[in-house]
Amino acid sequence: NQSIVSVSVFKEDEFGVLRCRSTPMSFVRSGQPTKGFPIFAGESLSYPGFVEFDDVNRKVLTFSADNRAYKLWDLANYEPLYTVRDENLQEIKISPGIMLFIFQRSQGHVPLKIVNIETGVVLKSFKHLLHRTRRVDFIEQFNEKLLVKQEHENLQILDIRTQEVIEVPRSNFLTPSAFIFLYEIQLFLTFRARDVSVWNFKGELVTHFDDHELWYNEANTNNIYITTDQAHIISFCRTDGCLHGTINVSSIASGKCIAKITCTPDGVPQRMALEDITSLFYNEVRNEIYTGHREGKVTVWTN
Repeated sequence: NQSIVSVSVFKEDEFGVLRCRSTPMSFVRSGQPTKGFPIFAGESLSYPGFVEFDDVNRKVLTFSADNRAYKLWDLANYEPLYTVRDENLQEIKISPGIMLFIFQRSQGHVPLKIVNIETGVVLKSFKHLLHRTRRVDFIEQFNEKLLVKQEHENLQILDIRTQEVIEVPRSNFLTPSAFIFLYEIQLFLTFRARDVSVWNFKGELVTHFDDHELWYNEANTNNIYITTDQAHIISFCRTDGCLHGTINVSSIASGKCIAKITCTPDGVPQRMALEDITSLFYNEVRNEIYTGHREGKVTVWTN
């Protein structure tokens, strides 16, 4: 909607309340960035409340911990669409056009619902069988595919339409800390420690990157950019023997590193710009990479 949306925490709230604000680009261009306005101000977004922006469906999901209410909003105008309240609802996953409702598990199964994201109408209700004594590591949804992994068990890839299940041996698929689903090419990325891998929905490893070791040990997607055509991944990475980071561009199909931003031994300004990077963005129109740093500065990298 031609706006910049910021989500902030403040010391006065003991850094425990999310404050959301929208600033139209027209104000930014005219040098009046303070003329933005608060959004979702009536929602109680104190921890463990959250706000999630979904640019694929152009929706916003908020969760108010005070009354355990999930609310869907229109991203174009921040108008509320509908509210979901269910004390047994544990988590919501969003995919193009649909949402997965994950409810509190029973002894031998977890109740699930597929919901139309536009209307909130339930499209399908079903139960997925679980090992009673095993912790659930994750339940993820990608269109009609459901990924379920329990502690010390194989990964299960369930086709919601046909109920067909593919099992991937747990020795081949270690539990990742984060996923990125690549809707255009029907693959998904997994992040485990500093490693990135690409998988298909047959449970096969498609790509392991040759030179793409992430700088941070935990998955921080603020430092990762996937191009619109989903052909390349750009990340803040580390290189053996180097005290600062590098910005690596790799092919998702082949895993090869095709470009890297680093510095020469005497390149002090460039070396400093490659330290303490906390966010990364690639402008595909201008062919520029923007990096944000821990101390608040922004660096523009261009040819």
